[in-house]
Amino acid sequence: MSTTVDPGAVTAVPLDGAAGAAARRPPAAEAGRPRWQRVLFVVTLVGAAVIFMLPFVWLVSASLRPREYVFAPGFLPTPFAPGNYAAAWHAVPMLTWLFNSVVVGVAAAATATISSAWVAFGFAYFRFPGRNLLFGLVLATMMLPFAVTMIPTYLIWSKLGLTDTQVPLWAGNLFGSAFYIFLLRQFLLSLPREYFEAARVDGASYPQLFWKMAFPLIRPALLVAFVFEFKASWTDLLKPLIYLRNEQLYTLPRGLKVVLDRFGYGGEQQWEVVLAGSVLATVPMIILFFLAQRHFVEGIATTGRKG
Repeated sequence: MSTTVDPGAVTAVPLDGAAGAAARRPPAAEAGRPRWQRVLFVVTLVGAAVIFMLPFVWLVSASLRPREYVFAPGFLPTPFAPGNYAAAWHAVPMLTWLFNSVVVGVAAAATATISSAWVAFGFAYFRFPGRNLLFGLVLATMMLPFAVTMIPTYLIWSKLGLTDTQVPLWAGNLFGSAFYIFLLRQFLLSLPREYFEAARVDGASYPQLFWKMAFPLIRPALLVAFVFEFKASWTDLLKPLIYLRNEQLYTLPRGLKVVLDRFGYGGEQQWEVVLAGSVLATVPMIILFFLAQRHFVEGIATTGRKG
Protein backbone atom coordinates (compact mmCIF):
# COMPACT_ATOMS: atom_id res chain seq x y z
CA MET A 1 0.00 0.00 0.00
CA SER A 2 1.35 3.43 -0.97
CA THR A 3 0.72 6.52 1.02
CA THR A 4 0.33 9.90 -0.63
CA VAL A 5 1.01 13.16 1.13
CA ASP A 6 -0.94 16.28 0.35
CA PRO A 7 1.58 19.08 -0.15
CA GLY A 8 -0.98 21.62 1.01
CA ALA A 9 -1.32 19.85 4.35
CA VAL A 10 2.33 20.25 5.19
CA THR A 11 2.89 23.11 7.58
CA ALA A 12 6.07 24.82 8.58
CA VAL A 13 7.44 23.76 11.95
CA PRO A 14 9.47 26.29 13.90
CA LEU A 15 13.04 25.27 14.35
CA ASP A 16 14.76 25.76 17.67
CA GLY A 17 18.22 25.16 18.97
CA ALA A 18 20.78 23.63 16.63
CA ALA A 19 18.22 23.00 13.91
CA GLY A 20 17.20 26.64 13.84
CA ALA A 21 20.81 27.78 13.79
CA ALA A 22 21.54 25.46 10.88
CA ALA A 23 18.55 26.82 8.96
CA ARG A 24 19.76 30.37 9.47
CA ARG A 25 23.28 29.69 8.21
CA PRO A 26 24.45 31.54 5.09
CA PRO A 27 24.50 29.71 1.74
CA ALA A 28 27.14 27.07 1.19
CA ALA A 29 29.19 29.30 -1.11
CA GLU A 30 29.33 32.02 1.54
CA ALA A 31 29.94 29.64 4.43
CA GLY A 32 32.64 27.78 2.50
CA ARG A 33 34.60 30.93 1.71
CA PRO A 34 37.92 31.00 3.57
CA ARG A 35 38.15 33.38 6.48
CA TRP A 36 41.11 35.22 4.98
CA GLN A 37 39.04 36.10 1.90
CA ARG A 38 36.27 37.57 4.04
CA VAL A 39 38.79 39.52 6.11
CA LEU A 40 40.47 40.80 2.93
CA PHE A 41 37.09 41.84 1.53
CA VAL A 42 36.20 43.81 4.67
CA VAL A 43 39.65 45.42 4.84
CA THR A 44 39.38 46.46 1.18
CA LEU A 45 35.97 48.04 1.76
CA VAL A 46 37.17 49.89 4.86
CA GLY A 47 40.28 51.11 3.02
CA ALA A 48 38.23 52.37 0.08
CA ALA A 49 35.82 54.13 2.47
CA VAL A 50 38.72 55.83 4.25
CA ILE A 51 40.24 56.99 0.95
CA PHE A 52 36.93 58.47 -0.19
CA MET A 53 36.35 60.15 3.18
CA LEU A 54 39.78 61.77 3.49
CA PRO A 55 39.04 64.83 1.31
CA PHE A 56 35.89 65.65 3.27
CA VAL A 57 37.64 65.07 6.59
CA TRP A 58 40.39 67.47 5.53
CA LEU A 59 37.78 70.01 4.38
CA VAL A 60 36.04 69.96 7.75
CA SER A 61 39.35 70.13 9.63
CA ALA A 62 40.71 73.02 7.55
CA SER A 63 37.46 74.95 7.90
CA LEU A 64 37.92 74.89 11.69
CA ARG A 65 41.40 76.41 11.68
CA PRO A 66 42.53 80.04 11.78
CA ARG A 67 43.55 81.65 8.50
CA GLU A 68 47.30 81.15 8.93
CA TYR A 69 46.83 77.42 9.72
CA VAL A 70 44.33 76.48 7.00
CA PHE A 71 46.86 74.65 4.82
CA ALA A 72 48.94 73.24 7.67
CA PRO A 73 49.61 69.48 7.41
CA GLY A 74 47.53 67.06 9.41
CA PHE A 75 43.87 66.31 9.92
CA LEU A 76 43.35 67.77 13.38
CA PRO A 77 41.86 71.28 13.61
CA THR A 78 44.56 72.82 15.75
CA PRO A 79 44.26 75.62 16.68
CA PHE A 80 40.48 75.34 16.84
CA ALA A 81 38.49 78.18 15.30
CA PRO A 82 34.75 77.40 15.01
CA GLY A 83 34.03 81.07 14.43
CA ASN A 84 34.82 80.55 10.74
CA TYR A 85 31.31 79.23 10.22
CA ALA A 86 29.72 82.30 11.78
CA ALA A 87 31.94 84.48 9.59
CA ALA A 88 30.91 82.59 6.45
CA TRP A 89 27.24 82.68 7.47
CA HIS A 90 27.23 86.45 8.01
CA ALA A 91 29.57 87.41 5.18
CA VAL A 92 27.07 86.37 2.49
CA PRO A 93 23.31 85.64 2.41
CA MET A 94 23.91 81.94 3.01
CA LEU A 95 20.42 81.29 4.40
CA THR A 96 18.82 82.79 1.29
CA TRP A 97 20.98 80.70 -1.00
CA LEU A 98 20.23 77.58 1.04
CA PHE A 99 16.49 78.23 0.78
CA ASN A 100 16.77 78.84 -2.98
CA SER A 101 18.66 75.58 -3.45
CA VAL A 102 16.02 73.64 -1.52
CA VAL A 103 13.18 75.17 -3.52
CA VAL A 104 14.87 74.65 -6.88
CA GLY A 105 16.05 71.15 -5.93
CA VAL A 106 12.62 69.96 -4.78
CA ALA A 107 10.94 71.47 -7.86
CA ALA A 108 13.50 69.95 -10.23
CA ALA A 109 13.40 66.53 -8.57
CA ALA A 110 9.60 66.39 -8.31
CA THR A 111 8.97 67.45 -11.91
CA ALA A 112 11.63 65.11 -13.33
CA THR A 113 10.43 62.14 -11.27
CA ILE A 114 6.70 62.50 -11.95
CA SER A 115 6.99 63.38 -15.64
CA SER A 116 9.48 60.57 -16.25
CA ALA A 117 7.23 58.13 -14.41
CA TRP A 118 4.28 59.09 -16.64
CA VAL A 119 6.31 58.50 -19.81
CA ALA A 120 7.79 55.28 -18.44
CA PHE A 121 4.30 54.00 -17.61
CA GLY A 122 3.20 54.69 -21.18
CA PHE A 123 6.14 52.76 -22.63
CA ALA A 124 5.68 49.87 -20.18
CA TYR A 125 1.90 49.44 -20.33
CA PHE A 126 0.70 50.43 -23.79
CA ARG A 127 1.37 48.32 -26.88
CA PHE A 128 1.48 50.34 -30.09
CA PRO A 129 3.39 50.20 -33.39
CA GLY A 130 6.79 51.83 -33.26
CA ARG A 131 6.97 51.73 -29.47
CA ASN A 132 10.51 50.33 -29.37
CA LEU A 133 11.68 52.78 -32.04
CA LEU A 134 10.24 55.72 -30.13
CA PHE A 135 11.81 54.47 -26.90
CA GLY A 136 15.15 54.16 -28.69
CA LEU A 137 14.86 57.77 -29.84
CA VAL A 138 14.22 58.85 -26.26
CA LEU A 139 17.35 57.03 -25.11
CA ALA A 140 19.32 58.53 -28.00
CA THR A 141 18.79 61.99 -26.51
CA MET A 142 21.15 60.94 -23.69
CA MET A 143 24.02 61.15 -26.19
CA LEU A 144 23.45 64.88 -26.74
CA PRO A 145 25.76 66.89 -24.46
CA PHE A 146 24.34 69.90 -22.66
CA ALA A 147 26.63 72.21 -24.63
CA VAL A 148 24.74 71.36 -27.84
CA THR A 149 21.36 72.49 -26.51
CA MET A 150 22.60 75.22 -24.16
CA ILE A 151 22.27 78.19 -26.54
CA PRO A 152 18.93 77.19 -28.15
CA THR A 153 17.50 76.54 -24.69
CA TYR A 154 18.69 79.94 -23.48
CA LEU A 155 17.09 81.64 -26.49
CA ILE A 156 13.78 79.95 -25.71
CA TRP A 157 13.79 81.11 -22.09
CA SER A 158 14.89 84.57 -23.21
CA LYS A 159 11.95 84.83 -25.63
CA LEU A 160 9.64 83.81 -22.80
CA GLY A 161 11.12 86.54 -20.60
CA LEU A 162 12.18 84.08 -17.89
CA THR A 163 15.88 84.78 -17.73
CA ASP A 164 17.11 86.01 -14.34
CA THR A 165 14.47 83.83 -12.73
CA GLN A 166 14.70 80.39 -11.16
CA VAL A 167 12.20 78.86 -13.62
CA PRO A 168 14.80 77.68 -16.19
CA LEU A 169 16.63 75.81 -13.42
CA TRP A 170 13.80 73.31 -13.01
CA ALA A 171 11.05 73.79 -15.60
CA GLY A 172 12.92 71.85 -18.28
CA ASN A 173 12.34 68.71 -16.18
CA LEU A 174 8.62 68.91 -16.97
CA PHE A 175 9.45 66.99 -20.14
CA GLY A 176 11.12 64.11 -18.31
CA SER A 177 14.61 62.68 -18.35
CA ALA A 178 15.70 59.85 -20.63
CA PHE A 179 17.72 58.18 -17.89
CA TYR A 180 14.85 58.19 -15.38
CA ILE A 181 12.39 57.07 -18.07
CA PHE A 182 14.61 54.08 -18.78
CA LEU A 183 15.08 53.27 -15.09
CA LEU A 184 11.39 53.50 -14.22
CA ARG A 185 10.27 51.65 -17.36
CA GLN A 186 12.47 48.68 -16.47
CA PHE A 187 10.94 48.65 -13.01
CA LEU A 188 7.39 48.88 -14.36
CA LEU A 189 7.99 46.02 -16.79
CA SER A 190 8.66 43.75 -13.81
CA LEU A 191 5.15 44.31 -12.43
CA PRO A 192 2.51 41.68 -13.37
CA ARG A 193 0.41 43.05 -16.19
CA GLU A 194 -2.59 41.06 -14.89
CA TYR A 195 -2.97 43.54 -12.00
CA PHE A 196 -3.58 46.39 -14.42
CA GLU A 197 -5.83 44.35 -16.70
CA ALA A 198 -7.99 43.34 -13.75
CA ALA A 199 -8.26 46.99 -12.69
CA ARG A 200 -9.27 47.95 -16.24
CA VAL A 201 -12.03 45.32 -16.16
CA ASP A 202 -13.27 46.87 -12.91
CA GLY A 203 -13.53 50.24 -14.65
CA ALA A 204 -10.29 51.96 -13.60
CA SER A 205 -9.10 54.72 -15.90
CA TYR A 206 -5.51 55.06 -17.09
CA PRO A 207 -4.71 57.85 -14.61
CA GLN A 208 -6.11 55.65 -11.84
CA LEU A 209 -3.89 52.78 -13.00
CA PHE A 210 -0.89 55.03 -12.64
CA TRP A 211 -1.68 56.87 -9.40
CA LYS A 212 -3.41 54.10 -7.44
CA MET A 213 -1.52 51.02 -8.66
CA ALA A 214 1.75 51.76 -10.42
CA PHE A 215 2.82 54.75 -8.32
CA PRO A 216 2.77 52.93 -4.94
CA LEU A 217 4.46 49.82 -6.39
CA ILE A 218 7.39 51.72 -7.89
CA ARG A 219 7.96 53.99 -4.90
CA PRO A 220 11.53 52.73 -4.26
CA ALA A 221 12.53 53.49 -7.86
CA LEU A 222 10.83 56.88 -7.65
CA LEU A 223 12.87 57.69 -4.57
CA VAL A 224 16.07 56.80 -6.42
CA ALA A 225 15.15 59.13 -9.27
CA PHE A 226 14.16 61.89 -6.85
CA VAL A 227 17.40 61.73 -4.87
CA PHE A 228 19.52 61.55 -8.04
CA GLU A 229 17.85 64.61 -9.53
CA PHE A 230 17.87 66.55 -6.26
CA LYS A 231 21.59 65.94 -5.94
CA ALA A 232 22.14 66.98 -9.57
CA SER A 233 20.21 70.22 -9.00
CA TRP A 234 21.93 70.88 -5.66
CA THR A 235 25.41 70.72 -7.23
CA ASP A 236 24.57 72.38 -10.56
CA LEU A 237 26.61 75.53 -11.20
CA LEU A 238 26.33 75.98 -14.97
CA LYS A 239 22.62 76.80 -15.19
CA PRO A 240 22.68 79.37 -12.37
CA LEU A 241 25.73 80.97 -14.02
CA ILE A 242 23.81 81.26 -17.30
CA TYR A 243 20.42 82.43 -16.07
CA LEU A 244 20.80 84.19 -12.71
CA ARG A 245 21.97 87.78 -12.23
CA ASN A 246 20.20 88.78 -9.03
CA GLU A 247 22.22 87.70 -5.99
CA GLN A 248 19.04 87.09 -4.01
CA LEU A 249 18.08 84.35 -6.48
CA TYR A 250 21.40 82.49 -6.33
CA THR A 251 21.55 78.84 -5.38
CA LEU A 252 24.35 77.50 -3.19
CA PRO A 253 26.76 76.55 -6.02
CA ARG A 254 26.35 80.00 -7.59
CA GLY A 255 26.74 81.58 -4.19
CA LEU A 256 29.91 79.60 -3.49
CA LYS A 257 31.31 80.99 -6.72
CA VAL A 258 30.74 84.47 -5.26
CA VAL A 259 32.42 83.39 -2.01
CA LEU A 260 35.39 82.03 -3.94
CA ASP A 261 35.74 85.22 -5.98
CA ARG A 262 35.37 87.46 -2.95
CA PHE A 263 37.39 85.57 -0.34
CA GLY A 264 39.56 83.24 -2.42
CA TYR A 265 41.55 83.79 -5.62
CA GLY A 266 41.85 87.48 -6.37
CA GLY A 267 39.99 88.37 -3.20
CA GLU A 268 40.84 88.69 0.46
CA GLN A 269 42.53 85.27 0.70
CA GLN A 270 40.22 84.23 3.54
CA TRP A 271 40.26 80.57 2.68
CA GLU A 272 38.77 79.57 6.00
CA VAL A 273 35.56 81.35 4.95
CA VAL A 274 35.55 79.58 1.57
CA LEU A 275 36.04 76.17 3.20
CA ALA A 276 33.40 76.81 5.85
CA GLY A 277 30.93 77.78 3.13
CA SER A 278 31.77 74.60 1.24
CA VAL A 279 31.02 72.48 4.32
CA LEU A 280 27.73 74.30 4.88
CA ALA A 281 26.76 73.50 1.28
CA THR A 282 27.75 69.82 1.59
CA VAL A 283 26.16 68.88 4.92
CA PRO A 284 22.48 69.07 3.77
CA MET A 285 23.08 66.44 1.06
CA ILE A 286 24.76 64.14 3.59
CA ILE A 287 21.79 64.53 5.93
CA LEU A 288 19.36 63.81 3.08
CA PHE A 289 21.21 60.63 2.14
CA PHE A 290 21.23 59.32 5.71
CA LEU A 291 17.54 60.07 6.15
CA ALA A 292 16.65 58.21 2.94
CA GLN A 293 19.47 55.67 3.05
CA ARG A 294 17.39 52.55 3.67
CA HIS A 295 14.82 53.34 0.97
CA PHE A 296 17.47 54.65 -1.38
CA VAL A 297 19.64 51.52 -1.22
CA GLU A 298 16.53 49.32 -1.42
CA GLY A 299 15.39 51.15 -4.56
CA ILE A 300 18.76 50.73 -6.28
CA ALA A 301 19.00 47.05 -5.35
CA THR A 302 15.42 46.30 -6.38
CA THR A 303 15.78 48.14 -9.67
CA GLY A 304 18.98 46.30 -10.49
CA ARG A 305 17.45 42.93 -9.62
CA LYS A 306 14.20 43.42 -11.51
CA GLY A 307 15.57 45.39 -14.44
